[in-house]
Order: sequence, then structure tokens, then C-alpha cells
Amino acid sequence: MEFRNAYEDKTRAESYAKLKFPGTYYLAFRDLPELIAKHVTGDTALDFGCGAGRSTRFLQNLDFQTVGVDISSQMLELARQFDPAGEYLLVGDGDLARVHGRRFDLILLAFTFDNIKSRDAKIKLFSAFKQLLNAGGKVINLVSTPDIYLNEWLSFTTKDYPENRQAKDGDVVRIITTAVEDKRPVEDIIFSDKAYRDVYDQADLKLIQTHLPLGKANEPFAWVNETKIAPWAIYVLG
Repeated sequence: MEFRNAYEDKTRAESYAKLKFPGTYYLAFRDLPELIAKHVTGDTALDFGCGAGRSTRFLQNLDFQTVGVDISSQMLELARQFDPAGEYLLVGDGDLARVHGRRFDLILLAFTFDNIKSRDAKIKLFSAFKQLLNAGGKVINLVSTPDIYLNEWLSFTTKDYPENRQAKDGDVVRIITTAVEDKRPVEDIIFSDKAYRDVYDQADLKLIQTHLPLGKANEPFAWVNETKIAPWAIYVLG
């Protein structure tokens, strides 16, 4: 399935496990409760690419019975330390067999698709997610916009990677998260809005809403570009 796992690394996993919702990350999750309340009925959720369980615990706090799955054993070990009562499953490279036969009202993908390279791999996964949904269930795909790799942010820097500007859909781009101790660059896969829409269409999923969260002047953060350029895109699919 061509996953790129930047977090199967003990130092990096521990660094990101401590991360909550600071700065630019705050915008990724700020509007999710409202979007979920608007579009999702029921209380079962799959957190695909749960990492150290930050997004899983976020869903639990919204009263979802949540299963977290990830390909990184390092991250899942940390997730279980934070949440011993939670259900966290190791999955193979795009293999959803461990949740086969289960159905969910919500499937959340929080930054997962920033690390899946090819268009075909994305289509295959979204087609599989469709089979895991209850009637009326929704997929919410939270991803980085291409703009995040071209600008400076409260929690990220890309100034050392001007080559990002030449990147096309499916190419590797680099970004440094300044909000964590580990300052090594992360390698992500850039993918445009147009390319995602094509993937959803090929997977026979309907795009219900696209949300581009922007920072607000009255928020307690020293925003850099967040008030005028959206670093994240949130797609609601059914």
C-alpha cells in the first residue's frame, strides 16, 4: 500500500506522543466536534492511523466507542500507556483484516494520508473504508494542504526546503515541526484538493463538505500565516 511511516522510530514516537493540540495543530481539531455533530449519528468510531492515540482519545472525549489502529508498534505502545483501557490494534500495510466484520458510524483519518504515497493506494483504502461504514456512516479525512509545505507557521517551518515548491501530487516534501523536541524534518506526501477529489470519486464516496480552518484574531496564539492561509483541509465523506 506504500505507507511511509515516519514514526517507527523510538525518539520520534516519544517526541510526538507528548504533543497535544498546540498552535497550528489546534486548528486541525478545533472545528471537528462541530463537524462531527453536524454529520455523524451513532457512537462507534475507527481511528485509522491513530499513532500514540491523541486522536483516539479526542474521539473518546466526544463519547465515541473508538478503536485505534496503526502500523507503528512504537506508537501503539505509547497509546496503550496513555490509555490502558483503550482498544489499539496493530495493522499491516493497509490491511484492515483485524476489523473485518465490524461497522462504524465514523472513520477518522487524522493526517494519515499525508504518509500514503500513491493515488492507487489511496483509492484502495477509501474503497475499503466504505465497506466498514454503518448505513449513514461518515469518513472524515484530515490532511495537510499543499500550502503548509510552502509557508511559515506558528508550529512549522519549511524555509529550508524551497524544493517543496516544485513538488507535484505524490512527491515527497519536507517540513519541520517546531512544537516538538525532535527537530528532524518529517517527510510527507503532497496531495492537492483536486487529486483528493479524484480519489474520492474513484472510491465511490460522496464529498459532503470541505472545511478549511483559519486562525482567528481573538485566539490566544501568535498566528503567522494561519489567519489567511489554511494549513489543513477537512473532508467529510459519505
